[in-house]
Amino acid sequence: MVETVMVETTRRHDNISKTQTSNQSTLLSLVSASVPWPEGSLAAFLQAAADGPRVYWDNQKVSLSFAGCGIAAKLTAQGPGRFEAIRRQVTSLFENIIAVNPNVPEPIGPRLFGGFAFKAEHRSEDLWSAFPTACFILPQFQLTRFDNALWLTANYVLDPHDDPLSIVWWLQEEARRLQQKVENFRSAPLAENQAIKSPKTQPRFEDLMSPFTWQHLVSDATRRIRRGELDKVVLARARKMQSTYAINPTSVLARLERNYPDCYRFLFEPIPGHAFYGATPELLAEIEESRLRTVALAGSIRRGASPQEDDALGRELLANPKERMEHAFVVEAIEEHIRPLTANLCIAPEPGLCRLSNIQHIQTPIRGELAPGNDILSVVEALHPTPALGGRPRDLALNIINEAEPTARGWYGSPIGWIDHRGNGTFAVAIRSAVSVGNESILFAGAGIVADSKPDREWRETQLKFKPLMDALSETGPQ
Repeated sequence: MVETVMVETTRRHDNISKTQTSNQSTLLSLVSASVPWPEGSLAAFLQAAADGPRVYWDNQKVSLSFAGCGIAAKLTAQGPGRFEAIRRQVTSLFENIIAVNPNVPEPIGPRLFGGFAFKAEHRSEDLWSAFPTACFILPQFQLTRFDNALWLTANYVLDPHDDPLSIVWWLQEEARRLQQKVENFRSAPLAENQAIKSPKTQPRFEDLMSPFTWQHLVSDATRRIRRGELDKVVLARARKMQSTYAINPTSVLARLERNYPDCYRFLFEPIPGHAFYGATPELLAEIEESRLRTVALAGSIRRGASPQEDDALGRELLANPKERMEHAFVVEAIEEHIRPLTANLCIAPEPGLCRLSNIQHIQTPIRGELAPGNDILSVVEALHPTPALGGRPRDLALNIINEAEPTARGWYGSPIGWIDHRGNGTFAVAIRSAVSVGNESILFAGAGIVADSKPDREWRETQLKFKPLMDALSETGPQ
């Protein structure tokens, strides 16, 4: 397959809409201009841009967050070579940048956002029709919050006939129009409050797998594990939701921010109305100047009703042989897959707890230094899927998942995140997530199955994992 960079731009000043496909051998020039932005919210920016493609990334624990709208460049790939295909396209896009004002803080600048399907054989159909096997968007306009200051970055990919000065002028005009739209929206009730003030929709939820089927799948998996065929497999179930109104992802994200501020909250909406979003606690990989950070996250228990009960449940989780074994598989697999990519690797000697509002997990931090010749996508490719979402051994676990699960995972459980022009990047595992088209959504939740897993207990665990998106979607109202 010929690898391409899809460039989509719209010029309102001359009413020309242009879509261009460039072979990778063509040298692209990316014009990127960053300017300070008046104080405001990323939510207001997102809501003002609701008529076009949008992306969003935030986590209260980190100093960098951003929202983007429009498409300056779109990278896609299919099949088993999708990671390498995206890597080459990223290099091509970022190798010739015309920075209009380069004296901005280092994290500010053009940034691709996107992800990959869980399977290389992903089919873009049904609610996943707008989501290729791999897809990354460089927003036309990107609002970045760094150290409590806002910066707007405007991006445009030139073709040989474009005049850079006229493009810069056009971007400035479009930025002014966008700022006016945001100001108009801010004069209305804030987006963060809409999710709370809008009437509840009383959505209808439907499990796409029966408890009987789940019991059969878990029991069959534990039999195979006890026979020694594999160590672990992660089985997922899906839940369909029908709402009275079209889903407003901005309102969903606002509720997720209130309830799960320490999670990676994301939105990838390549076509208006086709949205994938969530609040995941699981970091897949972070690269900053060749420094690697990742986390093994596996093993779960509910939160307690009091601090005393909560601490007791945490101790119970850390002492549970089944949960510790499941967690150990993840730690061992991460080490196995990324040690060849690193010059050194440091794994915390003892795991701790990751506590969210409705659930707590066992976690082990892992850090290292990338060996020369590797990058964020090298690490992402090596890790996906970790035993926390696939199983061990990986190939056999994936075969069981393909045979057992009646609903395609799409982008659920997959790497989602960003890559900047300096080679830095952060990817999370897209769990606690949902995909929506119009008023229809599908939510996903999975559980790690090991030798002594019990179907009823794993069913209850997936119920807990559905809760973040069920609560957020149940509160959304009209656009």
